[in-house]
Amino acid sequence: QLQLVESGGGLVQPGGSLRLSCAASGFTLDYYTIGWFRQAPGKEREGVSCISNSDGSTYYADSVKGRFTISRDNAKNTVYLQMNSLKPEDTAVYYCAAGAGLGATLVLYEYDYWGQGTQVTVSS
Repeated sequence: QLQLVESGGGLVQPGGSLRLSCAASGFTLDYYTIGWFRQAPGKEREGVSCISNSDGSTYYADSVKGRFTISRDNAKNTVYLQMNSLKPEDTAVYYCAAGAGLGATLVLYEYDYWGQGTQVTVSS
C-alpha cells in the first residue's frame, strides 16, 4: 500500500525554524514529483513548494520564496521542507503529496497520493 507520512510539525515562535519530513513507503519516491501544500483554518488548500523527479527542478510559492527550501534524499526515500523565518501567516496543516509523470507543478488535482498532514503553529 502506498503511503506518505509527514512529521516535524509543532509550535514555534515567529522567526523560528522547522524542518518537515515526508517519508514514503510502498513505492520508490524518486520516481515521483513531490509537493508540499498547506491549509489554514477557513482557507482553501494551497501549494507551497514542489520538487520534480525528472531533473530535480523546484518551485516555490511567492509567499515562501527565500524562506523555505525543498530537498530530497532518495537513499532515505524522504523529502524535506526546511522552513526558516516563520511567520504567523504560515500557521496551517502541511501536507505532502506525490504525483507520477509530473514536472514541477503545484496544481493540486495532479497529485495522486496524499499524507494526513502535520500541524505547524507559529505564535508567540
